Amino acid sequence: MSDTLAWNTYARTRPERRATNAAGQSTWFNWTQYPDHGPGAELLNPSPGRTALDLGCGKGGNIAHLATLGAPSTGVDISPTQIDAARARWGGANPGLAFLRADAHAFLRNTEKQWDAIYSVYGVLWFTDPAVSLPLVHERLAPGGTLAFSHRPPTPGCYGCQASYIPRGEDEDPHVVRRWDYTPEAWRDLLTDAGYSAVTTEVIPAPPGRRKVGTLLVTARKAA
Repeated sequence: MSDTLAWNTYARTRPERRATNAAGQSTWFNWTQYPDHGPGAELLNPSPGRTALDLGCGKGGNIAHLATLGAPSTGVDISPTQIDAARARWGGANPGLAFLRADAHAFLRNTEKQWDAIYSVYGVLWFTDPAVSLPLVHERLAPGGTLAFSHRPPTPGCYGCQASYIPRGEDEDPHVVRRWDYTPEAWRDLLTDAGYSAVTTEVIPAPPGRRKVGTLLVTARKAA
C-alpha cells in the first residue's frame, strides 16, 4: 500500500468511533461513510468459527464487531498509529481478535492462511492496484469464501489510477496517495477476470438530507 507516513497522517485526522451507535450497540459494522446507514456484517455471513480478514482495518471498529459474533478475526493496516489505536480500544476485548501492522500485499504474499471472508471498507481494495490485489486476495480466500469492499463511487470520466490527497499542516503540501476508481460494471469485469463468481455491485445512495455522494459496494465469491 502507500507509504506509512501518509497513512499515519490520515490516522491522526480521523475521529474515534462513537461509544455506541444509534441502536445503543457498542460494536457494529458500517460499509458507508455515513453513520447508522446501509447494510451491516450480514454481507460477510459471520458465524462462530468463520474467519475474517480486514485489509486496511484503521482503528478496528468493523473487525472488532465480527469478533464479537464469534468470527476469529484479523485486522491489518500499514499505519502504526491506526494499529496502536485499534489495540488500545479493542485488543483486550476478544481472544479471537488480532491486529497486525503490515503492508497488505506483503502480508498476503507471506501467509499460507486462508480466510472465509476478506473485506475492505474504504481501504486496501481502493488504494492498491486491483491487478495485484484481486489475485492475492483470491488465493487467500477459502473455497466458497466472500470478498467484499466499499469506497466512494468514481467521478464520471475519471477511471483507473487517480491521485488522492491527505492534508497536512497549513504550510505543508498534502501527501499524495493513489487510488483506483472504476464503475460498478468495470469492477464486475475485473473480478470475473480474476476468477471470482457471484459478483454483485451497487451504489448505496446517501441518506436523505445528506450530501449526495453514495457508496459503491462490491461483493464476490471464490468457487467452492
